[in-house]
Amino acid sequence: MNRSVAIVEDNNDIRHALEQIINSSADYALAGSCINGEEALVQLPLLKPKVVLMDIGLGEGINGIEVVRELKVSHPDILFMMCTIYDEDEKIFEALSAGASGYILKKTSPAKLLEGITELIQGGAPMSSQIASKVVAAFQNKSVAAAATGHSLDVLSKRENEILEMLSTGLLYKEISDKLSISSETVRKHVYHIYEKLHVGNRIEAVNKFFGR
Repeated sequence: MNRSVAIVEDNNDIRHALEQIINSSADYALAGSCINGEEALVQLPLLKPKVVLMDIGLGEGINGIEVVRELKVSHPDILFMMCTIYDEDEKIFEALSAGASGYILKKTSPAKLLEGITELIQGGAPMSSQIASKVVAAFQNKSVAAAATGHSLDVLSKRENEILEMLSTGLLYKEISDKLSISSETVRKHVYHIYEKLHVGNRIEAVNKFFGR
């Protein structure tokens, strides 16, 4: 299985720190790093990483969201996780719409970062809790209207509803398994059934359904 990670970051100190985190992990290999969007557009298709940790603000020129938008079309197998200081609603939804599968803040701990990469590869959509809160808040005002139109999650079991609610707060699979005293594999199976029953393909779509969008 391809478990390589590439980094796109214009700040030397942050880029080196991220490289060190990946290099110190026994589970992942560093495919390479790029310092700007222009380099990323050329190098990422050659490096063929499984995951890209993508900064948004890359100085002058092409930004990280534009890189994701362009490469996701021609290289759909590459998983992009935004790793940025930005937590503004506009940036979050623009990145997700462009094709990013995860969105974490740079202040995320190394352990959480690696957990997020693992969840991304396993089909999840990791988000920092602050980001997840903003995603949830953006759809909360739709829940009442959805209820009025008969929207229901009755198709889900009690446990599936419980796990979906936890997913909507940004918890990782391991955190959910710890809270519910079940294995991470059991959580993954529940999530698979949630996606199947709601006819969605990822966490963002499931959260949308949860809040009636």
